[in-house]
Amino acid sequence: MFLLLFFVLLIQFLTYWIFEPLTSFLEYFLEIRLFPIIALIGLIFLFSAKNIEQN
Repeated sequence: MFLLLFFVLLIQFLTYWIFEPLTSFLEYFLEIRLFPIIALIGLIFLFSAKNIEQN
């Protein structure tokens, strides 16, 4: 039981250690620099004529 708990905690720690800097960087980059571009692309995609069903 303790061996299983040790392996689970080890996997969680390694996953956090590997992916936390990447996610932190992407969160900062996308939040501050790319949000207007992403919002504009989303609005264009949402209101584009291709998405409106034509009868």
